Amino acid sequence: MAPTETTPKLILVGHVAGGFGVKGEVRITAYTADPLALTAYGPLLRADGTPGLTLTQSRATKDGVVGRSPQIATKEEADALRNLKLYVPRDRFPEPDEDEFYLADLIGVEARDPEGVVLGTVRAVQNFGADDMLEITPVAGGQTWFLPFTKAATPELHLSDGWLLAVRPQEVGEQEAD
Repeated sequence: MAPTETTPKLILVGHVAGGFGVKGEVRITAYTADPLALTAYGPLLRADGTPGLTLTQSRATKDGVVGRSPQIATKEEADALRNLKLYVPRDRFPEPDEDEFYLADLIGVEARDPEGVVLGTVRAVQNFGADDMLEITPVAGGQTWFLPFTKAATPELHLSDGWLLAVRPQEVGEQEAD
C-alpha cells in the first residue's frame, strides 16, 4: 500500500518471533538501533496500518525484546502472531540531522539519469546481504530493476525536491573509462 495524504508512510521496525514463557509474553525481533525504543513508539501497526501490538512492558534480549501486550494473554496467542511484521508511522521518528535521512525516505523518489530523464520511482530499498539496493519501478511499466545505493550509482540525492541522480552500472563503467 503506497502512502497517501490520509495513509502515513510506515517503517518496518520488527517482527513477532513467537511466545516467551507460559504467561503470554511475546518475543519481538527488533530492526531498530535500540530495541527498547519499540515500547516508546506507541502502538505497533500491521502492514495495512491497523493496530498490531502495544508493548506495555519490555526488556532487551540479544536480538530484540521480550514484552507484554494487552492484546496477548497466553503463549498460544503470542505464538499465533509469529512472523507478524510490525510497523511505525514515519512521523513518529525524530527528524534526522542535516545531511542525514532514513532509507524509507527514498521510497517514492524519482530516479533520473544524468540528462534529467525520469527513469522510474524508487519502490523499495532492499538488502540481499552485500549492500543496499534501490528497487526502481520504470516509468513505462514493466519489470523493476535494481540500482546499487552507492556514491558512484547515486551521486546526488535531492530528497526535498523528490529525486535522485541514478547512474546505471554500465554508465558508471563508461564514466571511469573517460
